[in-house]
Amino acid sequence: MTSFNLPRLASSALIPPPALCFDGVAFSHQDKLLLGPCSFTLNDTGPTLVMGPNGAGKSLLLRLAHGLLTPTRGSVAWSGEGRPRQAMVFQQPVLLRRSAVANLTHALAVNNVPRRTRVKLACDALERFGLTANTHTPARVLSGGEQQRLALARAWVLSPQVLFLDEPTSALDPAAIKAVEAAVREFHQRGTRVVMTTHDLHQARRLAGDVLFLSGGKVREHTPAETFFNGPVSREAQAYIAGELVE
Repeated sequence: MTSFNLPRLASSALIPPPALCFDGVAFSHQDKLLLGPCSFTLNDTGPTLVMGPNGAGKSLLLRLAHGLLTPTRGSVAWSGEGRPRQAMVFQQPVLLRRSAVANLTHALAVNNVPRRTRVKLACDALERFGLTANTHTPARVLSGGEQQRLALARAWVLSPQVLFLDEPTSALDPAAIKAVEAAVREFHQRGTRVVMTTHDLHQARRLAGDVLFLSGGKVREHTPAETFFNGPVSREAQAYIAGELVE
């Protein structure tokens, strides 16, 4: 088995994160079109906030981008050579029935990181995300905020080039939300491309570099955050920002 040494990502100012291109992507289920067709390229520095009303197709778009689903038609492609290292954190974290530290060491083992370095890498990540006191606590008895930070620590320890976050703060209290947002900024500063769904306009204003806005399974706008919040072009985005019902 080949050992895989996880690289430390450089600043995004030096090595731009890989661009993501959707070309005519559509997804159908049981003959019902759920998303698309849509074409866009994420090549800004981000973080990219994917926004839109419930049922717009935000989570579906993330799963297609991450490769969990295959488009019915069209293509999803990345710049550079091969598929970038990716991680995804879901609204409800998917954690193993083992301790916090074991969740991280298992992820490192799956990625062929040498055994002698796994515990140190895992403990460093737990410390970074404020979970040292929970090192040996069963992951599934942690609070919601702690579980989400553990999921982020597990992503962090793998040094992903791209991180997908699906509504990671929707069920958290303000303190936990603040901690997750700080983690998002740290991933971004490290050079990771962050693509995150949210329904929270205030959160999007705090985090977004650019906004991808969906409604009715269509991409209505993809613009820099300042442009989106100060002068959205589409009728749907204007209504959404105004707090009106969007189909």
